[in-house]
Amino acid sequence: MHEILNITLIQTELEWENPIENKNNFEKIINDLKSASDLIILPEMFTTGFSMNAEKCAEEPNGSTFLWMQKMARENSAAITGSIIVKENDLFYNRLYFVLPDGTFFTYNKRHTFTLAGEDKIYASGKERLVVNYKGWKICPLICYDLRFPVWSRNNEDFDLLIYVANWPQTRIKAWDVLLKARAIENMSYCAGINRIGLDENNIQYSGHSIVWDSMGNECSKPANSPNIIEAALSKTDLKNKRNKFRFLDDRDEFILK
Repeated sequence: MHEILNITLIQTELEWENPIENKNNFEKIINDLKSASDLIILPEMFTTGFSMNAEKCAEEPNGSTFLWMQKMARENSAAITGSIIVKENDLFYNRLYFVLPDGTFFTYNKRHTFTLAGEDKIYASGKERLVVNYKGWKICPLICYDLRFPVWSRNNEDFDLLIYVANWPQTRIKAWDVLLKARAIENMSYCAGINRIGLDENNIQYSGHSIVWDSMGNECSKPANSPNIIEAALSKTDLKNKRNKFRFLDDRDEFILK
């Protein structure tokens, strides 16, 4: 078990529906990182932006971007995660990959498709939540709109880190700020939110505000509004001490998701 988990969130603009350019940009940023990281976190649909043009943008399962993620994880000795558009069995998914340095990987399909943008009409909804055990840390990665649904995010598996990868617009950024902090507090876990910045082809503005919170709602990093690298060192001992002291999770309600 690693006492300290060093995480890196990469907040940047995304070139619209341009996987090659976006991967080149992320690769340059990752290769230029000054500090070693255990986990690199990229935004939602990091190769395309939040596109509903699934037919054009979708990749096959474990296609070129997945292979790129394996390469980056291996070369940097760090896990890497983020979501892309995938087509499988004639269905489209907003799929997150969590890739370990040895090439092992896990996937999560976005549960709550964003009806306001018509995502539900194009992308199939995921059915199962993912919790990854990595370096002795239990990590639950979710996607954007999932943030609004506390039942789906509920810490009934004693995860240590909750992650949201997102394309969350400027117009509703206050909700992003408040809900990320709330998810950390109510689940007594670290909570990391990575958002993009810039303007997309639908004239939607994104302002970032990527941040990491601890289990008591204290900032582990400062929210960033420009192209930025957000780094945080998470302490397993500090998390355990807070949980043992307050024991809030012992009083949680029991329920089963269906």
